Amino acid sequence: MSAIKTIKLEARQVDGFKIEATARNHTMIIDQPEAGGGTNSGPTPLEYQFASLASCFVSIGHIISKQNQLSVRSISVSIEGDIDTDVFMGKSTETRAGFSGIRVTVNIDADMTQAEKEQYVADIDERCPISDNLHYTTPITMIVN
Repeated sequence: MSAIKTIKLEARQVDGFKIEATARNHTMIIDQPEAGGGTNSGPTPLEYQFASLASCFVSIGHIISKQNQLSVRSISVSIEGDIDTDVFMGKSTETRAGFSGIRVTVNIDADMTQAEKEQYVADIDERCPISDNLHYTTPITMIVN
């Protein structure tokens, strides 16, 4: 039997680009930089996507290290990606709206060979739900009220 869990989040516009999102009893502020018309009171949606991917990698890495009794002292993740902002600004339809590429650098502090670290990262990538959603198309159903 599968362990299906429904994850829920609600978001609402507070003022201009400032958005308040709530998940369980946690509130997150999403905003744009001042140069983009926001108040810079929180990360952008794209930065939150990277935060989700990075924190998922660290979390799944921690799970795997505990399950396999690996002596991993720490995991840190750095992410960067390239995106054509003209698409979401409505100035171009030449490319897709999403990132053209995402580069994830995983630093592992552990007594592992390079090959063992690469396998560990491959195992994390295989089990990380955020990574899975970025690697593969996930159906999105839009319900308009």
